[in-house]
Amino acid sequence: MSYTIEGETGPWELVIGLEVHAQVSSEAKLFSGAATEFGAPPNSQVSFVDAGMPGMLPVINRECVAQAVRTGLGLKAKINPWSRFDRKNYFYADLPTGYQISQFAFPIVGEGKLTIELSDGTTKEIGITRLHLEQDAGKSLHDQDPSRTFVDLNRAGVALMEIVSEPDLRSPEEAGAYVTKLRQILRYLGTCDGNMEEGSLRADVNVSVRKAGEGFRTRCEVKNVNSIRFVMQAVEAEARRQIEVWESGGTVEQETRLFDTGRGVTRSMRSKEDAHDYRYFPDPDLPPLVLEPAWIEELKSGLSELPDDRRARYVGEYGLTAYDAHVLTLEKETAAYYEEVARGRDAKQAANWVMGDLFAALNRTRTDITTSPVSAKNLGALLDLMADNTLSGKLAKEVFEAMVETGRSPGEIVEERGLRQVTDTGAIEAVVDEVLAKNADKVAEFRSGKEKLFGFFVGQTMRAMQGKGNPALVNEVIKAKLAG
Repeated sequence: MSYTIEGETGPWELVIGLEVHAQVSSEAKLFSGAATEFGAPPNSQVSFVDAGMPGMLPVINRECVAQAVRTGLGLKAKINPWSRFDRKNYFYADLPTGYQISQFAFPIVGEGKLTIELSDGTTKEIGITRLHLEQDAGKSLHDQDPSRTFVDLNRAGVALMEIVSEPDLRSPEEAGAYVTKLRQILRYLGTCDGNMEEGSLRADVNVSVRKAGEGFRTRCEVKNVNSIRFVMQAVEAEARRQIEVWESGGTVEQETRLFDTGRGVTRSMRSKEDAHDYRYFPDPDLPPLVLEPAWIEELKSGLSELPDDRRARYVGEYGLTAYDAHVLTLEKETAAYYEEVARGRDAKQAANWVMGDLFAALNRTRTDITTSPVSAKNLGALLDLMADNTLSGKLAKEVFEAMVETGRSPGEIVEERGLRQVTDTGAIEAVVDEVLAKNADKVAEFRSGKEKLFGFFVGQTMRAMQGKGNPALVNEVIKAKLAG
């Protein structure tokens, strides 16, 4: 069912395109050797090139190029063997050179596609227009002094991939699903860490509205939205604003806007620049970027398994449900943890423990899979103790809680606390005899047809054995004794 917003003149359709700026995972900047570590003291990671000093020449970072190619391959996009860097001229206080080195006419990656999953279980393919490399600007700090603006150039020159979608998105949910899936792919590939709160991934949201059957109307761009939730809210807010303008007899002007997260509205920033406003021209200090086909193939062969492929493998190889496979592959780290637990073991049981007890423990302790108090190795060892009947399911839960508290291995906890399951039939028979002798009246009731009492005898036996009796053997012994 298509998504529309109801106005005074009837329903309006949304048309959305996203330009996602993803910081390339690289230890050095795009054109200099300066570091890119997040959170460093202001202006502590700035080379002469980044600062725009006269006579300084940019030198391309090969790893940044490789990361862009990997991303393009992950998006099933065309890799352009010939691309070019241009100068995009504009003035900002935090842009020392007065221009940004970017790829305008000839990007490194061309058309691709990305499949999103929606809440109703349907999927939709979204076109990728292009991916190009460019350098980031610095950061203006307006809250450090009452009368002055400070500038931090640590980000200046950091490599960005700008990933531009086709205007194929039609709802806030689709926009959110697109950013979610793109972030997931980037993290799987290791080409961007996707930390939106640190500015590693941010989106420019292009929105227009139209009546059914119309062509595109004027769009506006909402800049630098830094969370998936805010992307969805910005789409809704800007669409409603435009509908009000059109329905009041006005005209939507093409412009750049900002999303006010506190008020939930967009605010005008500036009129939208066109390409001629930036006076693009080829950067005279950088030759065209020429990629060898063999190098592209080498990068392709070394790609990490993508989330869609891994999800399909979990269903086919491990026999998991589509839902379980989806949950376990949302984050690359979770998938890696699960695979270590499942290796050589019951894959469904491993999935149940990871998605159930482990996720609950992580939520309770406010940790994530990378800092889990229970390692994948130790959780696997716990499943092994259940498989060889050292632990019953109930005892395993008890041991797991101790593992969460202490971070120790299950074997150590079992030995230290004497939690090993009793599988000695003779020992179990002795306890059962004692329980039946103490409850002779209930034994008589059972034998006269009150078979529901069987559970009572099991419970009394397990209690007497402090939960250490093997459940299957306990049931077997009681059944034999009561039949005798």
